Amino acid sequence: MKKIDAATNEILIFALGGLGEYGKNMYCFQYKDEIIIIDSGLLFPDEYLMGIDYVIPDYTYLIKNQDKVKALVISHGHEDHIGGIPFLIKQVHIPVIYASGLSYGLVKSKLEEKSSIPVNLKEYKEDDEITIGNFKITFFRTNHSIPDSFGIKLATPIGNVVHTGDFKFDFSPTGADSNYHRMAKIGEEGVLCLLSDSTNSELEDFTISEKVVSETIKEMFKNIEGRIVISTFASNIHRVQQIVEASILTGRKIAVFGRSMVKNIDVGTKLGYIKAPKGTFIYTRNNRTINADKLTIICTGSQGEPLAALTRIAAGTHRQISLKPGDTVVFSSSAIPGNLESVNRTINMLYKKGANVITQSPFADVHASGHGGQNELKLMLKLMKPKYFFPVHGEYRMLKMHSKLGIDTGVLPKNSFVLENGDVLAVNQEKAYVKTKVKTADVYVDSDSIGEVGSLVIKDRRELSDDGLLSVIITVDQEHKEVICSPNIVSKGFIYIEDHQQMVKDMQEIVIKTTYKYLNVGKKINISGMKTDITRQLKKYVLKQTKRTPMIMPVIMVL
Repeated sequence: MKKIDAATNEILIFALGGLGEYGKNMYCFQYKDEIIIIDSGLLFPDEYLMGIDYVIPDYTYLIKNQDKVKALVISHGHEDHIGGIPFLIKQVHIPVIYASGLSYGLVKSKLEEKSSIPVNLKEYKEDDEITIGNFKITFFRTNHSIPDSFGIKLATPIGNVVHTGDFKFDFSPTGADSNYHRMAKIGEEGVLCLLSDSTNSELEDFTISEKVVSETIKEMFKNIEGRIVISTFASNIHRVQQIVEASILTGRKIAVFGRSMVKNIDVGTKLGYIKAPKGTFIYTRNNRTINADKLTIICTGSQGEPLAALTRIAAGTHRQISLKPGDTVVFSSSAIPGNLESVNRTINMLYKKGANVITQSPFADVHASGHGGQNELKLMLKLMKPKYFFPVHGEYRMLKMHSKLGIDTGVLPKNSFVLENGDVLAVNQEKAYVKTKVKTADVYVDSDSIGEVGSLVIKDRRELSDDGLLSVIITVDQEHKEVICSPNIVSKGFIYIEDHQQMVKDMQEIVIKTTYKYLNVGKKINISGMKTDITRQLKKYVLKQTKRTPMIMPVIMVL
């Protein structure tokens, strides 16, 4: 790997994840021989990555520069910002991790569950000032779809760098207000470089307030007869509290389904973010004893995840919940890009079960984004007044649009940078430029195995899912140069053997004929060549007969 050194008069800024994508947010700030990391997230795979549990960044640069890593600072508690921590600490020594409030509770719970490695986890407050080497770290509260979200200012000898974290400007929030005064003060002090959330850069105007959603949910609960099943992001504690308040208002008990939802509600309750009278939450096994119009079910699955509670309820495979006509299912969320097909599939299954389905629409504000629209992004830019601008957190078109918004608000075009993961932006008072690139890649986590499943394995899985597997097992006598018995043909996901007897006989003949070509040459059988030839001959025959290309796996037993 190319070594990068920060000159005494520049800060190096680069993302190991979070640019051109939704997820695995991880931003590194290097001054001299010190690195501060903000966030360590993961990305949930789409259906294209078959069998993969999570996608995390490639930590190679940090592994090779562990002596420079001084701290990991968490902006907020969403999985795309904290989900990678257990995998990071397995490979990189992190001297200290800072998180705040709910984020601290979620990180602590995650580490207790998924890691046995001792971690120096510390909780910060908004007014704290943390000095680590040449970095002085301070915070400002923002509004987002999870409590205790913070922007982070890194003060260095050559200037202030600000990372907004995920934010929106909600002037009637359900939680604490954003610290507008501190943002303005930071802008007055001077911001050398701003990194800002780009997720909703294509959305004109402001995002709607959580207060609007809260009132909508309460009105909806008043008007719904029968059982309510409502799904939202497990980490959206504000929304969960709104659902709790609406349930209490209408005399409903609450059952919770979904592992992550149960865990987050437990953490949120212990920290005081979820407030409900004793007896509001019931054990899930007791939900059948409660009248339908007195029950709310909160569950995971708002993104159509295959194993989530709502998806299993919709498919009729959930062990404790069966839908019945008259049930109302509410999606208090919006589909993350890439998940729309899965969400629609779940909605279709719900309708087939006879449920009423309510989703976000101009007629029902059941969800508010936690990310600011164009006017909010412009306001942040105006408050911070950065010299250099680095849009982060979003797909490429969003970064590009955010860059344009920055230029519209006064950033010089040459000072606005739309970059890719790994691009190293060198910044000083005189100039900013892309210095080099560090190694970045998607690393696949399969059953907590990190990086052992690569793109070739994914390709094999995809081929198997498309056309199946054809295996041929043949036994040969090397001494007498003969095939012992007819080859055994095994089909998995390709053809049903009993219905294709003639095809099986043809394939056996092809295998025997090809095998004898190798038995009749020399004393030692060229097993590798035989396998390759059998695969090639079978592939040609199968393609002609079926127009399909299954994975072909010859197994040769030599006696």
